[in-house]
Amino acid sequence: MTTNKHRKHWDLIVLGLGGVGSAAIYHAATAGMRVLGIDQYCEAHDKGSSHGHTRAIRQAYFEDPAYVPLLRRSYQLWESLQAITGQQLFVRTGLVEIGPEDGVVIPGVRRSAQQYQLDIEEIRIQDLHDRWPGLRAEESWAAVLEKNAGYLLVESCVSAHLRVALQQGAVCRYDEVVQAWTLEGKNVVVRTNAGQHVAERLIVAAGPWSGRLLASLNLPLTVLRKHQYWLEAERPGFDRNEGFPCFFFETPQGYFYGFPSMEGVGVKVARHSGGQVVTQPSGDEHPFDDQDFTLVTDFVAAHLPGVTNQRKSHAGCYYTMTPSECFIIDVLPNQPQVTVVAGLSGHGFKFTSVLGEIAATMSRDETPAFDLERFRIANHVV
Repeated sequence: MTTNKHRKHWDLIVLGLGGVGSAAIYHAATAGMRVLGIDQYCEAHDKGSSHGHTRAIRQAYFEDPAYVPLLRRSYQLWESLQAITGQQLFVRTGLVEIGPEDGVVIPGVRRSAQQYQLDIEEIRIQDLHDRWPGLRAEESWAAVLEKNAGYLLVESCVSAHLRVALQQGAVCRYDEVVQAWTLEGKNVVVRTNAGQHVAERLIVAAGPWSGRLLASLNLPLTVLRKHQYWLEAERPGFDRNEGFPCFFFETPQGYFYGFPSMEGVGVKVARHSGGQVVTQPSGDEHPFDDQDFTLVTDFVAAHLPGVTNQRKSHAGCYYTMTPSECFIIDVLPNQPQVTVVAGLSGHGFKFTSVLGEIAATMSRDETPAFDLERFRIANHVV
């Protein structure tokens, strides 16, 4: 066991180096904090929630207009990280959102766009078909294009944050499993399979493993196993370089989304709805789900003419859900040394640049420039 005299004292330790954790260690290091990041897997791994090549990013947020200020800052931060690294991380393809006039998505997009004066384009369904023959919708539905939307290259985003953090003096430890953390006086002690680490502050950003690390809080976090598919197109028109956009459909069978093909990997399609509850995520168990794939291929047959059910690739990931699908961003009750970002509920990666900034700010006992009341732990605990 590592004794006290062998411990290194840090300003901050970050548990989990995926989307939020990598951004948090980046912002903490660039602010001059002595920061240690710990992950149980390797850099930019495919065991959690921050992988799969692409994640959508958009501002006309149908879920709630209250997210838009966070998204505006997120856009700024992704563009800043691109400039710092000289690496493209954000690809603007536009995003077409399609569904019933009286559904959830179309009214929600319009509401956020109107409240924050965001640029969206209303598209008649026939014009949608003419513009992108690979998209098909019911004649009674509506379609809205957000040109300023697109996708983030997810693993590249994580690696970019980590790379700059290391340049700023941060230390990352991989393949190190956190066994427990405790408060000792004003400090936080993190015990791992490799020893002990001490810091003045702690950020828990462990994705599907957050519930285990915060077991005493009994947070209502449900982990879902999700699936992503890359499918073969049998005709041209679905490639990013051909102007095919990202898409999000609200259908009677649920929500489905996807991305244009790039560099021959196939059209990515997945179901945003549903998922299998996982009680103890291991990161390695994503068995193929025939029922999920059938739902996706039924959607493809109805709405993506020209895309086949021939898989080029398949990947699993996790959604960590709160009952309201609203994030948790807070310090722990009576434990202000510990900041938690959890429960991103399958729509959080686009926010991770700003969520990491917020977590690092809170760890310096400073007040973030956002109204975070809706994200408090108290709102999630009955």
